[in-house]
Amino acid sequence: MKIEKTSATSPLGEITLYTLTNAQGGRVTLSSLGAGIVSVVVPDKNKVFTDIAIGYTNPADYIADGPCAGKVPGRFANRIAKGHFSIDGKEYSLAINNGPNALHGGSTGFMNRIWNSTADAVEGKVTFTYRSADGEEGYPGNLDVTATYTWSEDNTLTLNLKAQTDAPTVINLTNHAYWNLEGHDAGSVFDHEMQLACSKWLPTDDTLIPTGEIADVTGTPMDFTSPKKIGKDINKEFPALKYGKGYDNCWVADNYKKGEMKKIAVLSSEPSGRVLEVSTTQPAVQVYTGNWLAGSPANKAGRSYNDYDGVAIECQNYPDAPNKANFPSPVLRPGEIYDETIAFSFKTK
Repeated sequence: MKIEKTSATSPLGEITLYTLTNAQGGRVTLSSLGAGIVSVVVPDKNKVFTDIAIGYTNPADYIADGPCAGKVPGRFANRIAKGHFSIDGKEYSLAINNGPNALHGGSTGFMNRIWNSTADAVEGKVTFTYRSADGEEGYPGNLDVTATYTWSEDNTLTLNLKAQTDAPTVINLTNHAYWNLEGHDAGSVFDHEMQLACSKWLPTDDTLIPTGEIADVTGTPMDFTSPKKIGKDINKEFPALKYGKGYDNCWVADNYKKGEMKKIAVLSSEPSGRVLEVSTTQPAVQVYTGNWLAGSPANKAGRSYNDYDGVAIECQNYPDAPNKANFPSPVLRPGEIYDETIAFSFKTK
């Protein structure tokens, strides 16, 4: 595996970039800003290589970008209702940065920090580490986080996320990359087909906070148990689609077992023949169809993205899990290890 290391300046300090290229010519670029995915260049059915990850021209443009493109949000990815939760009877308050709620760990969060990093060309691996101090963004405990990416010879990008704490805290980590299998600058993903190994989903209120119900997808626009074009039902008269201006919802993994790696999503594009298979140890997946991509920084082609130009498939715990006793507990305690894996496998058909 070939690894090229470069750097870029930013208001937060020096950003380190790593480009990993396998023997087939597939390559990914990773950034120490937010432990992020900057680009993924893989072949289509005609062996034409294209970058299929939504991203920007300037590495510093990822700072405080609205879409959180490619980065690792935290401590708690997704939403916490009204920015409040409690552990062992003690209440904690977070910054409100998404309507009345807290989103992705706060306005800075993990995604707008420069992480420490090392690379291993023999194993095709880049490791990012970050210490989140006790009280950062309102969260308790010092939290040490490691995000390790491995790029394989068969074009699979695997992300392992680990964390340990010295006081009880809540944690929910994912990667927020957006994909367009025709090319990052190819336009709407409405014609992409998606299938989810999820027969249930989480209805929300109009601020996208789960109600606590775990509902069946049958007979609703939320049914992706068979391959379906993303755009097929996205404009239907259905509360969830109106609340988020498209899909911004969480689906529950079928037959989930803690620590067991399972395929949860398949995304495909017929014109390119590209297929993305997503596997994870996580209990759920948030699918976000880039409903607010317009207005983001200039993309890698020097143009502006429009809404729905990419889709994020974010493997994670349930939103607002700290406040829902019937959801998987997000509490991490001293002596425990948070350990979750997400794999993006790029293929052609």
